[in-house]
Amino acid sequence: MGPFFKLNNENIFKTINTGDLFSTMLSKHFYSTFLELLRFVTLILAISIEAFFIAQNRKFFFHFILLSCILLLFFFIKPYLSRPASVYLVDFSCFKPPSFCRVPFSYFLENASKIEGFDSESIAFMSKILASSGQSEETCLPPALHYIPPKTHQQESIKEVEMVLFPVMEDLLSKAKLSPRDIDILIVNCSGFCPSPSLSSIIINKYSMRNDIKSYNLSGMGCSASATGIEFVQNLLKTHKNTYAIILSTEILSTGWYSGREKSKLLLNCLFRMGSAAILLTNKKEARNSSKYKLVCTVRTHRAFEDKAYLSAIREEDSNGNLGVTLNRDLRQVAGEILRTNITILGSKILPFTEKLWHGVSIVRGKFIHKSGDEIYVPNFKTVVHHFCLPTSGRPLIRDIAKGLKLGERDIEPALMTLHRFGNQSSSSLWYELAYMEAKDRVKKGDRVWQLGMGTGPKCISVVWECLRPIVGESIMGPWADCVHQYPIIAVNQGV
Repeated sequence: MGPFFKLNNENIFKTINTGDLFSTMLSKHFYSTFLELLRFVTLILAISIEAFFIAQNRKFFFHFILLSCILLLFFFIKPYLSRPASVYLVDFSCFKPPSFCRVPFSYFLENASKIEGFDSESIAFMSKILASSGQSEETCLPPALHYIPPKTHQQESIKEVEMVLFPVMEDLLSKAKLSPRDIDILIVNCSGFCPSPSLSSIIINKYSMRNDIKSYNLSGMGCSASATGIEFVQNLLKTHKNTYAIILSTEILSTGWYSGREKSKLLLNCLFRMGSAAILLTNKKEARNSSKYKLVCTVRTHRAFEDKAYLSAIREEDSNGNLGVTLNRDLRQVAGEILRTNITILGSKILPFTEKLWHGVSIVRGKFIHKSGDEIYVPNFKTVVHHFCLPTSGRPLIRDIAKGLKLGERDIEPALMTLHRFGNQSSSSLWYELAYMEAKDRVKKGDRVWQLGMGTGPKCISVVWECLRPIVGESIMGPWADCVHQYPIIAVNQGV
């Protein structure tokens, strides 16, 4: 596979025999049957004891004791036995683009100047955006976009899918020592490219996955898609016991290239770069000791019901019929509004009582006591969250979020460095940020990590993880292996 991950097929792609499949299915059936049998036996036992008490002419006290035991069993023990198991993040992998995909600014602008659809004003605008984007000269675009003009047809997009998803899928399975046939649920997210057969079908076909795998495709979800996938899996695992789930997250750029002259659509040509991630989740109890993180909670909010918010980022044709994504001037304001809604709900779930109290007191004081518009107390999320993975949609947005949450330079360092080294990789960026923190040996056992995804719709989703074990040795593997020692770059932190 050239510069990508090389694997021993005999180790991880071996076929599971029908006996193994049957035993797995049977164990799940036995568990649900056991719960039903336990309830039935309890009911029979209670009726038998009650009949015995009646036959013995026992006093009311004995009947009261029996009724109390039944109530205790069904109102306390039953919910405990049937409550959803914890969701664990076993491991994840991020794609490291090959060096031949690198796009220095000069190379990008030189190629763009030779494309018929752009004029000198378009080139000057993209040059300005690149210079202020916070990206380095090391970011990458897929091979299809290195041609003049770019190749944006279906077959090139399929090749890009294979290039970015196959390596992370194989690397993740290799890390977890699993076969593709061990996977019960597969979710693939990509906003702009929706082929038929679907992306999930391409993966299932490539790795000969089981015929009963539950597969899903998420499209049009923007930069929040991988975090949305986490919530999706969380809900699926409530009804599917002892299950492995994989989320593949990417954005296929060859279909999103814009060849027109509208400035609001040219932004994505400059900001979005190659990237993908594969995430392995499970609710198997025995996976707790080997997993990296446990899911604490998820919160998803959206404002698609509001026209201004809905139209703040939308894919549409320009006056010449060129398709592109329009980013309107209202986008940052809309992002702030939806973020406030999301963190309010998240805060009610995870913040300590004292932070909630101070926040409530400041609101009451501002409304009824000091009506001069005093600043509302912003709860300190750093009392319960130790690490932050923020949207890499640009340096201004990262700093806006940091200001609103009162985060320091170290808190936003993973987002700024990911933007610098890899660019905006849409929904997979959150995992490059987490990989950065792991490569720096910053995530300790018991630490909490907040991943914040914001995407078109618009929507915002928060995912909070708790680290279950010491995470060491990540600096010699993954996407940061050859460059993490060069970071952080002070000039990037200072906005230079």
